[in-house]
Amino acid sequence: MSEIFDENNMRNILENCIPDGETLAAGIHGITLQINKKKTSKFDVYIGITERYLLVVECEERIYLNNFYHIPDLRKGVAEDIGTCFLLEDIKSCEMKNGIMGAVNCSITLKDGSFLKLQMPKRGGLGGGMPHHTEYREKIMARLGAFGSV
Repeated sequence: MSEIFDENNMRNILENCIPDGETLAAGIHGITLQINKKKTSKFDVYIGITERYLLVVECEERIYLNNFYHIPDLRKGVAEDIGTCFLLEDIKSCEMKNGIMGAVNCSITLKDGSFLKLQMPKRGGLGGGMPHHTEYREKIMARLGAFGSV
């Protein structure tokens, strides 16, 4: 679990998803809260931003929905629901609200009607593995803030 709070690990995962010609401007650890207004879905993701794209990529592969009953999780996660990488120009609106413990909850509606609610924690985990978390979170929030109220 601690490797998900490693900035180098995050960069490696996000950079594999960046379209050609784009460069990662900022990336943080976050949590999905809801997908497409129907599914409550809480799992760890990396949230990244380039000049033209927003990236949402799972930090680690999920094996079971419920470890006690070992129910297989056959979904592919965010990629199956909305895609891991999409154009910022496809965002219709973005509403940001304060969450618990300094987190920011970001509700994104895309022009095609897709919906994603993300939580961007105030801190990037314990142990200092993500030293640029605060700086990068501010960059992502400023970029998404152009599509709605902060």
